[in-house]
Order: sequence, then structure tokens, then C-alpha cells
Amino acid sequence: MARLAALAGACGAAGSVALAAVAQPLAPLPPVSGYPAQPLRIVSPFPAGGGNDAVSRIVSSRLAEVLGQSAVVDNRGGAGGNIGTRSVAESKADGYTLLTSQVSVMAVNPTLYAAPGFDPVKQFKPVTQINAAPLAIVVAANAPWQTFAELAAQAKAQPQRITFATPGNGTLSHLVGVVLDKDAGVSLQHVPYKGAGPAINDLLGGQVNVLITSTSSVAGFVQAGRMRALAVTSPRRLGVFARVPTLEELGYRNLRFEDWYGIFVPAGTPPERVAHLNRALVQVLHQPDVVRQINEGGSDVVASSPEAFGAQLKSDISRWSQIVKLSGAHLD
Repeated sequence: MARLAALAGACGAAGSVALAAVAQPLAPLPPVSGYPAQPLRIVSPFPAGGGNDAVSRIVSSRLAEVLGQSAVVDNRGGAGGNIGTRSVAESKADGYTLLTSQVSVMAVNPTLYAAPGFDPVKQFKPVTQINAAPLAIVVAANAPWQTFAELAAQAKAQPQRITFATPGNGTLSHLVGVVLDKDAGVSLQHVPYKGAGPAINDLLGGQVNVLITSTSSVAGFVQAGRMRALAVTSPRRLGVFARVPTLEELGYRNLRFEDWYGIFVPAGTPPERVAHLNRALVQVLHQPDVVRQINEGGSDVVASSPEAFGAQLKSDISRWSQIVKLSGAHLD
């Protein structure tokens, strides 16, 4: 399994460039051949309350100023993100239906699931990568573990006794738990949920002991003192996680995992509309308040071109398909 962790470490947002805190003033873009002429729908393939939903709403809140049309977030959770993703793949390719997706859906699910219901390359056109984000290992504020070392020691002494929640089977959060077990002997009992929101509720309610999820999903709870972050999976510290150690700093050298969120449209969407959406989204992502919100959530803003995001997607599909196969995880 050392090979599994090493492959995971290569799955960062290669070629991503973090944006500066200062950006150009927000200005409306003139329509392109009458587009857009109606409101846009941004599908988040997870329930409300998780990182995907949070990022979708950060983007949608400012997008209307640039496009001159409202952008409404539509949460369609289920099957690890497959249901909402498939709905967008089958939508009309006119630039009015967008998808906020992430590594676990677009790069992991096609290998993890026997029939995910979509092809991330053939059925989608990348618009822009939004961010590059680590995962966080958190516990409730009243949990007995003050440090990751304390948690790891008990998990090694009492394998499978401590439960860890994730947003679902086969997500990056789940694979972090697999690698911790196989490569580091930190053996936790996996409890999958249908999104980060329900998992957060059960962590706070005491039904599960630990939660592994995106930093953006739990940043507010950590900042409010309702959760304690024990470690993050990226090589750097950001936002409310600035004082939280990375797994690498704690001696887990091969445990570097990084997620991303990005915007997609159905394949066949006219190129001029894809380009228009990219310009609008990049302008939104350069706004200081947007950068601040994303940074405070523990991640870097990327705002890439469709071509760069497409290359990142293909690279991640190649790497994560190998990781899933080596982990032995499989879902029908």
C-alpha cells in the first residue's frame, strides 16, 4: 500500500497558480450572441451543508453581477455525487446548466463504481478549476483527543473501535482513511454518509467520533470552536487551519492528498459560451472577498483556463484510477 499513498501524493493541483489577494474591480461582461438570456442553474451533486455546496454558493453569489443573470444553486445529492452529475451530463448543452464537481466525483467514481452513469471526459467540458483544497481530520470540541498523535495511538491499540465519517464511499476522505490504515496502522471504522452535511451533524451529535472531509466543509465549525482540527492533508496551512499540523509534519510523509472543486458544462456546449463562462468565473474568483472566503476555508484559489483544467482532470483520472484499484475499493 505504500505505492497507493505515493500515487496519492502526486494528485495535487499540478500547474495551479494561487491568486493574489488584490484583484481588478468587478465589471459586467457584455452578452455574447445574446447569451446569457435567462438564469443559470449550478448543480451541486451533494446535499446542502458540505464543501461543494459552500463553494457553489460563494461563486453564484457574485456571478450574476458579471453575467447580468442570476445563478441558482440546485443541490442534487446521492450515490457519491453520481446522481447530480449524471443529471447535468444529460442536460441540454446550452450553457445554462453548470456543474460544480470535484476530484472524488470526476476522477475517483468512474473507477470506483461499476456504473457511475457518466463519463467525465466524453460528457463534460471543463470551464475552470475553482480551488485546490486539502482534507481535514476533525473531531467534536468535546472529543477526548487533543492531538492527532493521541487519536492515532488509540486507533492502533484498539483497531476499528473509533469511527470516522466521510461524505461517502470512495470519496477522497474515504481513501485517506484507507491509506492511514494500510500504510500507518491507524485503523478506524468507516461510516459513509450521503454528503458532508449529514456527517457533520452526526459528528456534532456524537454518533461518530472523527470526520475526514474538505476544509471548506468544516472551517466555520472549527472557527466557532465547535470542532477541533487535528491534521490536514496538504503540504501547507491556510485560513482557520493555519495552526493545524499537516500529516507530513507529523511524520506521515506519503499522506499528501489534495482535492479541487471546479465548474463543468455538458459536452457540446458552444465554445463561445464556455469561453464566456470562463471569463466571468475567473473575474469572480479574482475578487478579494471571494479569495478571502476560499482562503479562510483552507484552500487556494486557482481560476484556470478550460484547457488547463481539462489537463488537470485527465491527469487526476489516470492517477486516482490506480489508487482506487490498489485500495481494493469497489461499489456497484
